[in-house]
Order: sequence, then structure tokens, then C-alpha cells
Amino acid sequence: MNLITVKEASKKWGVTERRVQILCSQEKIKGAVRFGRAWMIPEHAVLPSSAKGEIPHMPMPRKSPFLDMTSLYNKPGEADKCAEMLINNPEAHALFEAQIAYRRGEIDKVYDHARYFLSSHSGFYAILGGGMLLALCAIWRGDVNLWHEAKKHICEAPCENENEREIISLSLAIIDSSIYDNKDYPEWFVSGNFELLPPDAHPACKVFYIKYLYMAAFAIASKQAELEGVTGLALMKMIPNTIEPLITQAVVDKTVIPEIYLRMSCAVAYHNSGMREKAIAHIDKAVALAVPDGLYGVLTEYVRHFDGLLEERVALVSDEANVLIKELYSRYSIGWARLSGAVRNKYIATNLTPREHEVAKLCAFGFSAKEIANMLYMSESTIKQTIARVITKTGVNDKSEFSYIL
Repeated sequence: MNLITVKEASKKWGVTERRVQILCSQEKIKGAVRFGRAWMIPEHAVLPSSAKGEIPHMPMPRKSPFLDMTSLYNKPGEADKCAEMLINNPEAHALFEAQIAYRRGEIDKVYDHARYFLSSHSGFYAILGGGMLLALCAIWRGDVNLWHEAKKHICEAPCENENEREIISLSLAIIDSSIYDNKDYPEWFVSGNFELLPPDAHPACKVFYIKYLYMAAFAIASKQAELEGVTGLALMKMIPNTIEPLITQAVVDKTVIPEIYLRMSCAVAYHNSGMREKAIAHIDKAVALAVPDGLYGVLTEYVRHFDGLLEERVALVSDEANVLIKELYSRYSIGWARLSGAVRNKYIATNLTPREHEVAKLCAFGFSAKEIANMLYMSESTIKQTIARVITKTGVNDKSEFSYIL
């Protein structure tokens, strides 16, 4: 008996790969056998007649487009086990698997899953989740057209009341914040008021709220924005005071993904404030949470913020993980810079070394060459040479423009 893969069967029958996998797991395809995590299907098997129409949607087990950020996934190393627990709810199973695939940096899988939601009559949270997944794919691919298509799908999610319309507005702002555009967050969210949202969505919203605060702190530190009475790194240094209690709550709630994101955001704030040891403590704990399930896509999002420190800490845990993160970042950084630059109409440098990026960032924060030399334990002449290289590589007029290329 000749066997074919799920991908071959999906093309033969004209349905998504996800749909074929679900039918196999439900024993609806005669003769299908599982080898490890992959299904093989008899060449002459037929698609069940009941599977040829559109897939009826079922309520999400949590009222949130971020299933992987809820307490469904509460123990490192058990992401796949959690997915299996959702097997009888096709949409929830596919959404969770897609989100975990994104956290792993498996972008092609994410794209296939997103198309699955957006081509069927999915429910409100499934459509939101699918649209946001498509937007994340656009970032990795640097695809502006895909980005706009994703936002269109989010706007068309079948909302039934004013609260759900507000959730759509928040979802659009969240994906914008992924490329450092935070101007369209709803006023109620900016004030830290999540009462409009179902409790299941709160763990994710805490992550995005901290991202919003960090972007504001970075903009102030690099003189791209002003806030009365706040200058320099003042807000950046205060952010950990907000994040630390949220990390504690994530630990208590056993929400793995939010804890990783919160720890990484806290580490970035500490790193930018010159508190290296505190940054390392959170990086190490985040890495320990991410490695068991191979959630290297999450860590990849933060590589550019740490000027080499993240890779240094990951290498102490796993050489293999460090290699994979570097490979993922080589793709992510190019796509992110291309899309973010196109949407925000600015040039973002991708050709700087970690040291050049760090010096450029400190210049953007307003530190002099002498101050940077003392901070990095380097000579002032070396710092000046580095500044000159950054200017040459990026084509800016002088270091006063560094904040616009980071």
C-alpha cells in the first residue's frame, strides 16, 4: 500500500493541511497511520463527504484570541500536550498550534493555519487570531501587502457589540506595536484599564501594555517624544517597577508565554538602564522557560534589543538553541526592518554589528562619547571610530539622527 503525506493529500482533495490532520486524528480517513507527529495516508483514500463543506466553528475554550497566553498552557515543555487536549475543538486546536508555531519561529506553518481560519466561517476570536497571525507572518516576510490584508481581516471580524468593536481596535493597535507604531492604542488601554476585556484576555494585555510603556520610554529617552517633567532614561528606569509585580502574577497564574514576554521586556528595560546583572537574571529565567518547548521565536523578537547579551546567555544553556536563534533572527530582522520602515516611512539599519547598535542607541539616548566609553569600558577614541562607522554604514548626517535608524 502506497502512502502519501498530509501535504499531498491536502492538495489532492483541495482542503487545508490542518483539516486533513484533524480528520486523521478523528479517525475519519480510513487507513491513515501516525508516525511520531506526522500522519501518512493511503494513496487511494478519499475525503469523507462530511468534510467537504465549510467547518462549523465552536466556541473558544477561552475568550481570547491569544489561547497560548492563557492558563491553557501552564507548564514549560508541555505545549504539544496542551494542543492534543484541544483536539476535539478544531478551531481552538488549530489556533493554539499556530500560536505555538509562531513562538517557535515556524512561520510557514503559521501562514497555513492563518489561512485556515480566514477561509472558513470562523467565530470572532478565531478570526481575530487568524488576522493577527497573518500580520505576524507579514513582519517575518517583510510583506506590506500581506500586512494590509491582515488588518482588513481583523476589521471584518464578526463582532456583535460595542465591546467587541473595542477589542478589534485594540487588536489593530497590538499588531501596529509589533513594528513600533503605538499611536493608535485606545484611550482606555493607554490608561491601563482592561475592564472592557474578558478576563481570559488579561494575561496577554499585560504583555502588550508593557510593550506600549517601553515604546514610550524609548521614544522619550531618544528624544523622539516629549512628556512633561520626564527626560532621558527616567521612565525607562521606572518600567521594571511596573513589570516585576506582573511577572509575579504570571508565575502565580502559571501563564508561561506571558511570563517569558514580561521577563524579556523587564530585561530590556534593565539593560537600557545599565543594570546588566538584573537584566541577566530575567533573561536566564525566560530562556529556561522557552527552551523546553523550543520557543525560540519569542526570544528572536528581542535579539536586537540586547546588543549581543541575549545570544551570550542562550549559548551558556544550549549551543543548538543559540544557532537556531541566530538563523531565525537573520530572517526576522530583515523582514521586520523592511515592513516597519515601509509602514512608518523611515529607514531602519540592519547592517550594524551588536556593538555598533549599542553605541548608536546610547548616542540616541543623549550620552557623549566619553560617557559611552566609561559605560562600555572602552576608549573614547574607539567609541568615536564606532560612531563614524555607523554614520558611514547608514548614511545619516550625524549621530543626532541615530534615533531614527534603530
